Amino acid sequence: MLNMSELQSKDIVNLADGTLLGHLTDIDINLEKGRVEAIIIGGGRMKSLFQRDEETIVPWKNIVKIGSDVILVRLERRGASEHLGKE
Repeated sequence: MLNMSELQSKDIVNLADGTLLGHLTDIDINLEKGRVEAIIIGGGRMKSLFQRDEETIVPWKNIVKIGSDVILVRLERRGASEHLGKE
């Protein structure tokens, strides 16, 4: 079994593009079903007075593996070319 502090110390890596997403800052728990629905990366802490970290929500079904040092997830994120209407 893992506790929250152990999860928070692990790097979270997106297998879809190899990027380091950061560290777990919170979890979303469905109290009615008694299970974790998602993990939350970033947000919650101020980077500076005027800039805030963005929050990334990873649904539990997208977690591939929780290892000793890393949490591997698969998130398909939109690239800049998709925002410009290019394929």
